[in-house]
Amino acid sequence: MALRPQIARWFELLTTRERLAAVLECLAETGLVELESHSDASATHVLPALRTALDEFKGLAQRYQSYWPEPRRQPLGDDRRLENVPREAIARIRAWAAAADGPIAELQALANEQEDLELLDDLLESATMDLPDLKRLPAAGPTLAGRTYVLPVETGFASRPPTVLAIQITGRQHAYVVAVGPAEQIAALDDAMVALKARQIPVPIHLPSLRTDALHSVRERIDVIAGQRSALMSRLDELAHEHELATALGDFALIEWLVTEIPELPMTEHFAWVTGWTSDPDGTRIATALDARGLDHLLRFAAAPTEDDAPVILRNPKWARPFEMFPHLLGMPGAGETDPTTLLAFLAPLMFGFMFGDVGQGAVLVAAGLLLRRRLPALALLVPGGLAAAVFGVLFGSVFASEQIVPALWLHPLSEPITILGVTLGFGAAVVLLGLLLDACQHHWCGLASRWWLTRAGLVVAFLAMLAAIEWMPALWVAFVGVAWFVAGETLTATSHRAAHFGAACGEAAESLLQMLVNTVSFVRVGAFALAHAGLSAAIVGVAAAVEEPALRWLVMLLGNALIITLEGLVVGIQTTRLVLFEFFIRFLRAQGRPFRPLAAPLLTTRHDGRLS
Repeated sequence: MALRPQIARWFELLTTRERLAAVLECLAETGLVELESHSDASATHVLPALRTALDEFKGLAQRYQSYWPEPRRQPLGDDRRLENVPREAIARIRAWAAAADGPIAELQALANEQEDLELLDDLLESATMDLPDLKRLPAAGPTLAGRTYVLPVETGFASRPPTVLAIQITGRQHAYVVAVGPAEQIAALDDAMVALKARQIPVPIHLPSLRTDALHSVRERIDVIAGQRSALMSRLDELAHEHELATALGDFALIEWLVTEIPELPMTEHFAWVTGWTSDPDGTRIATALDARGLDHLLRFAAAPTEDDAPVILRNPKWARPFEMFPHLLGMPGAGETDPTTLLAFLAPLMFGFMFGDVGQGAVLVAAGLLLRRRLPALALLVPGGLAAAVFGVLFGSVFASEQIVPALWLHPLSEPITILGVTLGFGAAVVLLGLLLDACQHHWCGLASRWWLTRAGLVVAFLAMLAAIEWMPALWVAFVGVAWFVAGETLTATSHRAAHFGAACGEAAESLLQMLVNTVSFVRVGAFALAHAGLSAAIVGVAAAVEEPALRWLVMLLGNALIITLEGLVVGIQTTRLVLFEFFIRFLRAQGRPFRPLAAPLLTTRHDGRLS
């Protein structure tokens, strides 16, 4: 069980400029490196050039992206330098765009025409009455004018100019208005329709007069347009293949990843340096991954240029990792601090299970955790919590709130409340003492063990003596010795103004001991919630017993247990978190570390078998 976090190692990797992109991609796939730039300021950098090319690419994407194929990545060959990749890719995209502008313009015009014809088809299909000859409406004039409007189906058309004749038609997805009237009144209607988010539907000049003939003509034209669009799309596919557009887009996917995720990297004419932090302590896994791809490199571990800012890595067994959530609520433990994760894997379920002791309800929590942990990883904590609840349920003799199914192997909480509260008080004292011991370990790791023994060891003695005084009052004299120990140590280690340090040490000793006692007493709430859980269970059983109908009695038990699991499960979880954060962590955890953030792999990568992933 490793209580001390591991510091990431600084690495420096030399490779050729031609293989830089492939090396970075391989390192990202390992999940073992966090890049950080550290180089000679006189070295050249390639990323500014990549950013310029990426900006041009994004401008082209805004116009053409909907007509592009899926990107396809190909490994960068030895003859391609990274700075040449965007130049070659953007040249292919420009050539494709020049050839594709004509077909794209035709596609857009046909798409607009098809959209208008589909609206006209809906209008003609939905009309339940004879319609005027629609093609004559736009040609009416100069005295009269006509319009065909489409507007959202939920929009009401309540008013129109008094001399305008209008027909309202409700289609499958839109509403339509066919209007005829004086030209000046129709102009006013145009303004009103704009406010209703309506627009005019252009009507083909060769549209037949009869509705059935018009409908047939519209559908024939829609079929023709569909064929023309299909042919144009095939032409775009041919142009994409001719200009290797998918490969160019794949190159820019790599470039975007480089610009977004990679810091400035130093380069010479032939070589490039990759520097940063790694969670691979001896570099074996990194070297193996690079060798498997045939990527030439030199890897070395050197003294870190920014030792104080080294990221921290938590090394916990898989079964304990869900409990990393607790220290992460405060931050990341520093290099000289304790990682309490494995300890919490025992302490947190112990507290939760004591407050929620029931075999059946614990089993429900375990099932919920197993079902939901993939969707919400934090709910994986329900599994150990539910198991602990089931164990205490056996000790308390409680199964789905009933104490009549199995005998209690220890006691029924409501029968011996003083014992319950006393046990949790002792548990609290043990947890506070554990926090003090972890603080001692941290002083030792930081080279301050002698100072801890001269000062804070006295507070530990005083705390233990005060606990012993509960049974043996003369132990209070030992507590005074412990306080004197702390005050004397703080005063003697002061380099100046010892009188002022003496007064400050007296105040700190009083505050620290009072805080320790308060922290210890806070754990009594564990017993209080255990009693509350038992009381609520007894109330539900009592209500169910008063119901004569068996079916209703089972319903009361079902709803009552559901209430306990939902309400008390939430409350007990909150209390466990509070005790961990404010009664345990306060003794030792400062959370001054920086988490290790591995380089994210590109979203579009090429697997070794040549298939995309």
